[in-house]
Amino acid sequence: MHPHDPIAAALDHCLRAPTAVPPLDSVDRWWPGWAALVAMHSSPMALALLGGFAADRVGWAFAAGYQSALRFLVPSLPVQALAAFCVTEEGGNRPRDIRTLITPGAGGGFHVSGAKRWTTLGPQGTLLLVTGRHASAAPDERPALKVALVQADQPGVTIMPMPETAFVPEVPHARIHLQDVAIDAASLLPGDGYSNYVKPFRTLEDSLVTAAVLAYLLREARARGWPADLHERLAATLVTLARVTSSDHSDPATHVALAGALHWAAALYDEAGALWATTPEDPASRRWLRDAPLFAVAAGARQQRAARAWERLQA
Repeated sequence: MHPHDPIAAALDHCLRAPTAVPPLDSVDRWWPGWAALVAMHSSPMALALLGGFAADRVGWAFAAGYQSALRFLVPSLPVQALAAFCVTEEGGNRPRDIRTLITPGAGGGFHVSGAKRWTTLGPQGTLLLVTGRHASAAPDERPALKVALVQADQPGVTIMPMPETAFVPEVPHARIHLQDVAIDAASLLPGDGYSNYVKPFRTLEDSLVTAAVLAYLLREARARGWPADLHERLAATLVTLARVTSSDHSDPATHVALAGALHWAAALYDEAGALWATTPEDPASRRWLRDAPLFAVAAGARQQRAARAWERLQA
């Protein structure tokens, strides 16, 4: 990487910077540091690395990767926005599961009505990216989806916190209810909601959340004096993820490479887990062992993505 590349600078920070970080036990304590990073850096991958390095636990590394993925997806997000992507509904998150409606309103604007669940950071989110279907699509048709930017404090928006999850419980989720929420035309993002936003977000989230967690592990590995070769493999996997993230996400080769990088990351998680297990009374160790199930979430979807990529390459 070029020495003036922001990702190279972020990796250098992860390898050189002091490893002490403050305790962050709530969104309110995590948010100011994250907001300061966003104000100084525009590269989503650099943000993921720096945000992961600054995290004192997996939850805030996950949050940094999640926010970085949204900023990769929508570069125009306001600097101070804590964004939440609202896709999943009671029926799931496939296009045919989406029942939220985005309908034309007076004066060229739109109205948004529907209900979402499992919205990450929803209880504290200030800007909601709401996926909905145009009212013109019949219920049994594959809908034309759009993504609308909705301020969380707008009239008609109700946010209901969900119970803590068993792992990364510090990162909250919410149900979102939208009742005839008025937005202007500029708040409707351009392009197809599924192919331009929902589908690529899954790849970006995998890449950037993994990078943030590995940056967190690199800081812990340095702080705890774990073997130097582990530091090296963490750094090498981060470089690979950076390259994959900057590649064409419609290219099946990109998804094959991502699958390989995720396999490396899984091996590094296992290796770190064995090291954490040697200090079971350490609160950081207990948090890591508690949060490790996060890494298996959506494993089946990732396997299917890699399988489809191989099919396209071999067609």
